[in-house]
Amino acid sequence: MIDHDAETEVFAPAAGAKTSQELWTELNSFYIAEAWLLDERKMHEWLDLFTEDVLYFMPRRKNVPSRESHREIPPYGTDLPFFDEDRKMMLVRIQRMDSGMAWAEEPPSRTRHLVGNLVVERVEEDGTVHTKTAFLCHRSHAEYDTALYSGYREDILHPVDGSWKISRRTIVLDVNVVLDKNMAIFF
Repeated sequence: MIDHDAETEVFAPAAGAKTSQELWTELNSFYIAEAWLLDERKMHEWLDLFTEDVLYFMPRRKNVPSRESHREIPPYGTDLPFFDEDRKMMLVRIQRMDSGMAWAEEPPSRTRHLVGNLVVERVEEDGTVHTKTAFLCHRSHAEYDTALYSGYREDILHPVDGSWKISRRTIVLDVNVVLDKNMAIFF
């Protein structure tokens, strides 16, 4: 996870490299395209945005006193998360949705992902980028079930063949208890 107490590093490109504004614009376009893939249910194309060794992680947020705020979001491997998936598990979920046998997604949910507030936290020498984005996701299922999720995502992206691949995604919801009947969508 990204250290929020540290100051955000300013991206200073090498000669011939992208400026911070060019990088931000490119990544913003990437995230907009990703949201459309999810909302149009192009799940296999969406999965192609991730590396083979991806970690897709959604910890359970805890209610803690302000003096213990460092415990609010448990680090990876220390608590039971909502999601802790690799690419294979993500593919299994997508294949179940395709089969019509995933009762939680039959009929499929209608979603609208709004992603914004993109911050480029850090750029490593090899081009790896650490980002943070805020999101709203509206989910409508069947006739009466609706949910609105809000939170933020921390991603690690790698440049691969002129495109971006996500190798780690940490999703943090703004709530600690999800009142939905199920949470079978992706964020």
